Amino acid sequence: MLLHINTTIKYFTITGFPGLLPEYYEPVSILLFLLYLVIVAGNVFIIIFIAYVGTLHKPPYWIFFHLAMTDIIFGTVTLPKVISRYWWNDEVSSFASCFAQMYFVHAMGATHSLILLMMALDRFVAIWFPFQYPVVITNKSISIACCVCWTVTLIRMVGVVSHALTLSYCDKNIIKQCYCDHYTITNLGCNTDEVVFVKWVALYMALIGLLVPLSFIIFSYFSIIIAVLKTSQAESRYKLLATCAPQIFITCLYYVPRCFIYIATNLNFKIEPEARVVITMMYSLIPAAVNPLIYCFKTKDIKEALLQILKKKKLTLQ
Repeated sequence: MLLHINTTIKYFTITGFPGLLPEYYEPVSILLFLLYLVIVAGNVFIIIFIAYVGTLHKPPYWIFFHLAMTDIIFGTVTLPKVISRYWWNDEVSSFASCFAQMYFVHAMGATHSLILLMMALDRFVAIWFPFQYPVVITNKSISIACCVCWTVTLIRMVGVVSHALTLSYCDKNIIKQCYCDHYTITNLGCNTDEVVFVKWVALYMALIGLLVPLSFIIFSYFSIIIAVLKTSQAESRYKLLATCAPQIFITCLYYVPRCFIYIATNLNFKIEPEARVVITMMYSLIPAAVNPLIYCFKTKDIKEALLQILKKKKLTLQ
């Protein structure tokens, strides 16, 4: 990845939440720090718990395992910098570190989307093809598929970042966002025509990476709802809905605000910088924070395994 010859910018200044008054810097930094602790602690717990408990060595939980990894990496890439911006007024990010952050931000977002696709595929096969499920969906096949998701995305994002580096950055370096992302950085390019081209290419790639998984996810869960309605027994209906409801909630939480931002950008719908930053932070970080809670309290196998461990600890203490 070679830097454009006309680029003179050496660093970027990250404003964080535009218009935030200085008296709110400390409360916001503390809130973001607590959010970071929740994301890391919750998802590390999920990873260790799934790896440690043998009864959870099943395809759905290995998908949760990979999802938790994307959440930890994304939170670690984004939150410490914005926390330091408000805690120590450290708002400067070097050119290289800003582009590195952009790479991991979009790579983790795209990988997260594909992992959600794997989750929907798992439930689709389990409900519509229950007899084929143990043959098709195995620990090995899921592990290979998840590794492919990571590999393809990491390679694809090299192209996206390299394309952004073809722009010249010469006079503007203020990033009105909490972290370096493609849209905000490319808006700082000097040549308007080149910026428009790079942004359109990135937008099409983002929409493909977003809408293709989302289309199958919608189809999958729509098919699951049909299967639930066809089930005559109320208990079976409840069980199916209880299994899929948390995953549908996670998917909506991740996709709805993200799609709003992409569509609004594409249609030139004016969004205030403050609103854009808040919405971006919402779809980026809230799912990462609530995912472990959903897995623990809404997933039967994890709840049972956790209760068994707690019972054993209680007996040991007695």
